[in-house]
Amino acid sequence: MTNVAVIYYSSTGHVHTLAESAAAAAEKAGAEVRLRRVPETAAEATAATGPEGAEQLAADGAAVARVEDLDWADVILFGTPTRFGLPAAQLKAFIDSTGELWRKGRLVNKVVSSFTSTSTSHGGQESTLLALNNTFYHWGAIIVPPGYADPVQFATDNGNPYGTSHVSHGGTTPPGEENLGAIEFQARRAVEIATALKTGLQAA
Repeated sequence: MTNVAVIYYSSTGHVHTLAESAAAAAEKAGAEVRLRRVPETAAEATAATGPEGAEQLAADGAAVARVEDLDWADVILFGTPTRFGLPAAQLKAFIDSTGELWRKGRLVNKVVSSFTSTSTSHGGQESTLLALNNTFYHWGAIIVPPGYADPVQFATDNGNPYGTSHVSHGGTTPPGEENLGAIEFQARRAVEIATALKTGLQAA
């Protein structure tokens, strides 16, 4: 069985919604899944922005991520809002805690893919996902983007080959049908590729 860790940070609930859909799609594809949120590091008054922020910080139903979840996983899906064109500091802090796994080579050949949500259409979606890829190069991980490998990727409300990207319009618009379809495809594609890699390695 393929193990999938969906690791995310969400302050308004939109990335959480995408993460839940990714986890459900991975399970449907036959994977064992851990849905994990990274710890909050900002003061509550700063972090709880947007209409759902305070409620999201209080409880979103997901356990807290640990580096052991990355060691366990064959596939890692990272979700983050954009902060000035970069991943949120909370997710970056978690990634920065993976040095011991990296030194032991435990992150080599992990299949990784990322998704994001921004307030505006040009809020740094692609730069955020590309910035995350810099880490994965150092890990020796296998980056699996959605590309334009499915009709859902040509949808008006998504269409990002780097990774699923949602626009909240100032926090007022939750992920829609096309966004959820995109993250479901992205998760399924990552599982399929990781499963094929495992099967090939075992056969070899």
